[in-house]
Amino acid sequence: MKEKELRRSLAVLPIGTVMKLTSLTARQIRYYEAQQLVFPERNEGNRRMYSLNDVDRLLEIKDYLADGVNVAGIKAIYDQQHQAAQARETAQQQPLTDEDVRRILQDEFIRQGGLGHPAPGMSQQRPL
Repeated sequence: MKEKELRRSLAVLPIGTVMKLTSLTARQIRYYEAQQLVFPERNEGNRRMYSLNDVDRLLEIKDYLADGVNVAGIKAIYDQQHQAAQARETAQQQPLTDEDVRRILQDEFIRQGGLGHPAPGMSQQRPL
C-alpha cells in the first residue's frame, strides 16, 4: 500500500470532527454505519474513529442522496463496486492459459490483417 493511501486509511478523526467536515449529524453517521455503508474503527475507549477515506465515503453518500438515490440503491452501488474490485483481483491472480494466449493472438492477427472485413470494392459472395 502506498504511503498516501496508508495515511488516508488511518482512523484518527472523532465523530465530532467528521460531523463538521461532512455537515452530517451524529445520528446520520451512525445510521450509515448501521446500514454498513461506512466502517469506522473503535479506539481503546470504544469510541468511533474515522479515516479520511471514511469522510470521502460519507460525502459520496450525501451526494448520492442529493441525486435521489435511496440507501438501498447506494448499498447496491457499493456492492457492485466491491464485486468488480474482487473480480479484478481474481483476474490478476490467475495466469493466462495457453488457450487464452492463442485466442488473444488470433484476435490481434485478425484485427491487424483486416481478415474480418472485405477488401474495399470487393463484395462478399457466398459459394453456391
